[in-house]
Amino acid sequence: NFLFTIQGEVAGAIAFSNFDTLLAPFIRYDSLNYDQVKQSLQEFLFNMAIPTRVGFQCPFSNITLDLKPSPAFAKQPVIIGGQPQKETYAEFEEEMKIFNKAFYEVMLEGDKSGRPFHFPIPTINITKDFPWDEPAFNPIFEASAKYGTNYFANYINSEMKPEDVRSMCCRLRLDLNELYNRGGGGLFGSGSLTGSIGVVTINMSRIGYLSKTKKDFFRRLAGIMDLAKESLEIKRKTIENFIEKGLYPYSNFCLSGIKKARGSYYSNHFSTIGLVGMNECLLNFIEENMGSEKGRRFALEIMDFMREKLVKYQEGTGNLYNLEATPAEATAYRLALKDKEKYPDIISAGTKETPYYTNSTMLPVNYTDDVLKALKLQDDI
Repeated sequence: NFLFTIQGEVAGAIAFSNFDTLLAPFIRYDSLNYDQVKQSLQEFLFNMAIPTRVGFQCPFSNITLDLKPSPAFAKQPVIIGGQPQKETYAEFEEEMKIFNKAFYEVMLEGDKSGRPFHFPIPTINITKDFPWDEPAFNPIFEASAKYGTNYFANYINSEMKPEDVRSMCCRLRLDLNELYNRGGGGLFGSGSLTGSIGVVTINMSRIGYLSKTKKDFFRRLAGIMDLAKESLEIKRKTIENFIEKGLYPYSNFCLSGIKKARGSYYSNHFSTIGLVGMNECLLNFIEENMGSEKGRRFALEIMDFMREKLVKYQEGTGNLYNLEATPAEATAYRLALKDKEKYPDIISAGTKETPYYTNSTMLPVNYTDDVLKALKLQDDI
């Protein structure tokens, strides 16, 4: 019911991090056996499939599973009924195995007709000490093989740790170091009460098509980013005004600690700028694609430029900004169609009837079927 209600106050995804870490203790405290745990999770997944959003859609939701107690909570006392207990979350690793085994068994079974549960989307953090040989976690990979259920966040050879990031939906990931630098606030701590106030997706292909020189390219990109920043600042003021007037009562309650600590409800929320069509941008501007060395070098130069701009926006406004690989499901087609109407000779993917732009900074869809090659080419990006 909480998820259904909150979903009515936000346009995008809603997410819970450390889902198994925080719920596992209830298995022991409520003396639940395996069948009872599985039944509870089955009820949860069926309820999450009820279309309660605007447009008769299911709540777009994401959960992050730790598989073993998260370092962020391991030494903290368990909270049951709002009261701290003598045990810490680190003591419930066996219950977490039971929880995840039951969760993925239900995921594998699907509904009555064998159809998959599309929400919540589970995110699994892959670290150097990931328990690859743990039999209880085999259903995780079986579900991925059958339905493509999971998103995997790879932290191997990364400077970041799982507790430093929140996965909010299929693409949005937020760096909590920015929030830690601001200090905490609220019932759940600053790391949980975050999100994005809105996303602006930049049409890179049109910039590449219209630009004559590199200087012209970055001038155009900077101008579009400035417009994106202004629109996000206006939106931030608008929704802050709405929540003050009581239009988002449940968000008001959840974010009241942030308001008290920092003066505004959405000060822990990011303003997000993303991009679509980097591959077509390169084709239109320098006649290279994302698979070529020259193309990747220039793409990295563009992204460095964008990140530097976002840092300046953050310093200038005092608000958080981030760069996202926006999914652009409909936008990839819509922007390409508009560009084809206005600039018939602009390069796009797809056909004349159904043009589209390649998602964010990804390789062309038909570039390779070698997953290792694709990973290597996309690694720096």
